[in-house]
Amino acid sequence: MFLNYLKIFFLKYTLRNKWQELTILAGTAPIQKVGLLIDATVFSKNEGLIKELIFQGFLQENISVLVYTDTLNKKESYTLPTFNYDIINWNGVIIEAVVNEFIATKFDVLISYYDIPKSILLLITNHSKAQFKVGFSSIDKRFNHLMITTSSEKYPIFVQELFKYLKILNKLE
Repeated sequence: MFLNYLKIFFLKYTLRNKWQELTILAGTAPIQKVGLLIDATVFSKNEGLIKELIFQGFLQENISVLVYTDTLNKKESYTLPTFNYDIINWNGVIIEAVVNEFIATKFDVLISYYDIPKSILLLITNHSKAQFKVGFSSIDKRFNHLMITTSSEKYPIFVQELFKYLKILNKLE
């Protein structure tokens, strides 16, 4: 237990000292690939959020989902790729292949669906190769291009606001 707190402390220290600047938005290419990073410890309506994104116009096969949970039960089977703090080593390097693949994918938009900052989620958002990053306003502004002010339980409002601003930015076809 104490070792996990120490690991999280080192991760926060690394993240604070080595965070990457957001790139300036270049171009208005329409969004095709969507990455969705969800904190399942706070938000449990993953399927509802995905259905809402599909209803608004994203294709299901173009949405990649990665779910974080505090405790991962080895006996339970998860429908979506799920991870916890065990995917990082003491140097703050992610050792899980699925998470590394998610980070390396060049998404047109990454939706960081968590409103409570957790160092592992911030690390993934920071290192993601996504061209455009969207998240909640309660998260540090250095991690996202667009921040929406709402709570995570109000996912229809979040998706509605997201699509409103994507239309304004000419990111939708």
